[in-house]
Amino acid sequence: MRATHFGAGNIGRGFIGEILAKNDFSIDFVDINETIIDALKERNEYTIELADEQKEQIHVNNVTGINNKDNPEAVVASVAAADIVTTAIGPNVLPFIAELIAKGIQKRRAENVTTPLDVIACENMIGGSQFLFEKVEGFLTEEDLAYVAEFVGFPNAAVDRIVPIQHHEDPLFVSVEPFSEWVVDETQCKNKDLRLSNVTYVDDLAPYIERKLFSVNTGHATVAYTGACAGYKTIDEAIGHEDVLNQLRAVLGETGNLLVAKWGFDSEQHQAYINKIVGRFENPYISDSIDRVARTPIRKLGYDERFIRPIRELKERGLGYVHLVEVAAMILKYNDPNDEQSVQLQTMLKEKSAEAVIAEVTSLTDETLIAEIAAAYNA
Repeated sequence: MRATHFGAGNIGRGFIGEILAKNDFSIDFVDINETIIDALKERNEYTIELADEQKEQIHVNNVTGINNKDNPEAVVASVAAADIVTTAIGPNVLPFIAELIAKGIQKRRAENVTTPLDVIACENMIGGSQFLFEKVEGFLTEEDLAYVAEFVGFPNAAVDRIVPIQHHEDPLFVSVEPFSEWVVDETQCKNKDLRLSNVTYVDDLAPYIERKLFSVNTGHATVAYTGACAGYKTIDEAIGHEDVLNQLRAVLGETGNLLVAKWGFDSEQHQAYINKIVGRFENPYISDSIDRVARTPIRKLGYDERFIRPIRELKERGLGYVHLVEVAAMILKYNDPNDEQSVQLQTMLKEKSAEAVIAEVTSLTDETLIAEIAAAYNA
């Protein structure tokens, strides 16, 4: 079977590529990074190393690279011939690949391909595949859309694996944590016969997306911002500090209360899930920089993002959220001169009141919540 995967970076190679290869796919990696694409074309293989004591190595074969900037026709042909299309490029980049996917779909239709195809955006966002489809849709005719309705699915997914920024002499070598989770909304799949091993298919993806977002993403960011306030530079360094660890557990306790109340997760099983997450962050074989995890603070304070959304929903249910508010205040304090959003946020706070900035970046209209975050910031 053939896969077209957009994004040949560390996550693409070290997570999605590994699973596709384990399912006997040949993989066309699509990217604009010439160094990585040229290496994939030349070698047709690469190595993944699991970041733990054993340092097990996994060799991925039967791969190649396509530079979508230099050779868009090859990308279109790859999509047209693919059994599955996946992405790991970041939410902001998805619109830039939409036309290529649309042209690939049109080529499939022109060639009367009736084998169902699923396009899965493996991004750190809610509704990534449907967001991608909205962008693809703009390049399709009514006839194309009728074809898509019958033969092409855009099932949403939740993905989870820590792949820190890293530098190796070999541009294709990638180190990843042993844990990984990939969950797909089965109801949105068109190819009902293709089920990947090491992927979980569910009828309702929302609980799994929120569990990951409000536990892993909220937790990782909590360690980053709490650690930054304490002067640490790396996640493993920060989580070794008792105050940072206690703040992490307190925040995950609050989001855990929300997830149990909202989705009916078993409280003991969810506590075990929390413990596993804490253990992942404590992994001494992964050294992730705080400035990487803490980047784009304005986005992380978004209305439906990892802090404000659980704060809103906990308040609606009469549940506690004080520790989440504390971290929201730390995000407002975060100052990284190399991060554009951090610079923008600090400029805003110099020009306006904390309340005005909080209302603007969070889109909150609840004056009580705004006042609570402002009080924590001013304290």
